[in-house]
Amino acid sequence: MPFNSERHGNPPLTPAWALECWLWEDDVNTAERVDELLRGYAEHDIPVRTILIDSPWSTRYNDFEVDTLRYPQPDKWFRQLENDGYRVVLWMTSMVNSFSKDTAIKNSQVWYDGVAEIDFLAGGKLQSKWWKGRGGFIDYSNPAAKKWWQAQQQNLFDLGIDGWKLDGTATFFSSRFLGLPVPYLRSYSGIMTTRQYMDSYYREEYLHGKKQNPEFVTLARALDGDFIHPEGFAPIDAAPVTWVGDQEHIWQAPEIENEDGFGDKIFGGSEGLETAIKDILNSAKLGYNIIGSDVAGFSGREIPANLYIRWAQFSTFCGLFLNGGHGERALWKRSQTELQIIRKFSWLHTELVPYIYNYVVSAHAGGKVLQRSTGIDYNYFFGDDFFVAPIFQDSFHQEVVLPPGRWRYFFDDRGIIDGGNKVARDFPLDEYPFFVRDGAIIPLNIKRDYTGFGDQNSAGYLTWLIYPHDKNKIQVFHPDNGGETTVAVEQKNKQINVKFTGHKMPHILLIATADKPKTVLLDNKSLKPVRNWNYDATKQRLKITTDLYENGNYQIDF
Repeated sequence: MPFNSERHGNPPLTPAWALECWLWEDDVNTAERVDELLRGYAEHDIPVRTILIDSPWSTRYNDFEVDTLRYPQPDKWFRQLENDGYRVVLWMTSMVNSFSKDTAIKNSQVWYDGVAEIDFLAGGKLQSKWWKGRGGFIDYSNPAAKKWWQAQQQNLFDLGIDGWKLDGTATFFSSRFLGLPVPYLRSYSGIMTTRQYMDSYYREEYLHGKKQNPEFVTLARALDGDFIHPEGFAPIDAAPVTWVGDQEHIWQAPEIENEDGFGDKIFGGSEGLETAIKDILNSAKLGYNIIGSDVAGFSGREIPANLYIRWAQFSTFCGLFLNGGHGERALWKRSQTELQIIRKFSWLHTELVPYIYNYVVSAHAGGKVLQRSTGIDYNYFFGDDFFVAPIFQDSFHQEVVLPPGRWRYFFDDRGIIDGGNKVARDFPLDEYPFFVRDGAIIPLNIKRDYTGFGDQNSAGYLTWLIYPHDKNKIQVFHPDNGGETTVAVEQKNKQINVKFTGHKMPHILLIATADKPKTVLLDNKSLKPVRNWNYDATKQRLKITTDLYENGNYQIDF
């Protein structure tokens, strides 16, 4: 936990939709570009659940009025996104600007003066420069100021938005003495420190959004490097979804210095994929749970193909898959290799959402977070049942020392590797150093065939990927109905037993086994081969499909 852990609570219950794939771009910032991207992703069958609309989208920063030149007919457009099944998150900060860098209304001195004169800004008329202009900080401690601010936001809530991206202006909350920043300002409630203001910003925006929409989220910074707010930007209890921006389109730092194209980068120097991995693991160590980074980096020159692929693969095994930033994000305009591999891993991340959601529930209750470092290099556990050895260099070869236990390589799970052994091999672009614990029971939501665990016919079923070894069980929480299902597996002699309790739902069992079973029983009734179950000798996998059951007791004999 952070050194000032008393200011943190447990992570919130992140809604399941926010665990699916996000998409955004920061080069055009128009409805036309969003529509083009979403249409192309749908045509190429790349999953997107959330569209993030970054700055600028308003007529001036944080007036919460949609710029209709960029986003015409916002009422109709936002409703259409909702009707098409997308969730929408909008960028914002806590600033009331007198000057905005790149909005339709750049000079808003009169607007700023009107807000400052009624004492709605902390620090009075003291202005601060930030990367999008200059202005003052809305005073969350002033009830009248907060009421006014939230009233400005209401038209966006009425459009049905699902979240805010809370960018990092609160860290600039300070006065000056002899030209040097001093970390406090006078507010309605008295002297307020930078840390106190940051906590107010993140908490107030999250809590108010939740009042408008129970499934509302905020996307907030967790960490961003080693030196700026090492205690974490957002309070953990107001951090349903976090990212560790901003990185560049590079593998490691320092690699490029003083390059063009980094003008929007807010904190830190030249950082790449390696820094994102490190910051995510350090964030998890502090107690943040659903964490990600801008896939392929936020800014820089052209995105290298291999970097885009490897970053997407790493993000598959994070709580947040955040595909966006500067650079070409229309994968069909890039290489076929990138499109096919990133599509495959985007679907794999989507399939893993039921597994990830279990750790949303766990962390919220004070238990384990999703990602936990092994303490060796940047290796980490993804939940209890997966081990990841991230690739952060442009190289196929990787040497991995497995943790204690029995492991299987996820992309060829037929063999068992004992923990403590070194795996030294090439990992082709369409694979990644991702290992599953023998004995694991993994819930998957499968709708396509890209990952090899099912196809379109799997939709509507919860798939259970089972690697039998001794005894194990898992309790899975269903976000749509609040119910729970427990699956217990026991392997002994030449028999595997699987027992379901709790909430009933159609399911598919995928059981790793080197042998074809002789009989399969469900609640003491024999299931018929082909119609109810089949065995794939090549994949060494037994598949059982069940729509209805009475007790949920399987007995598989060999």
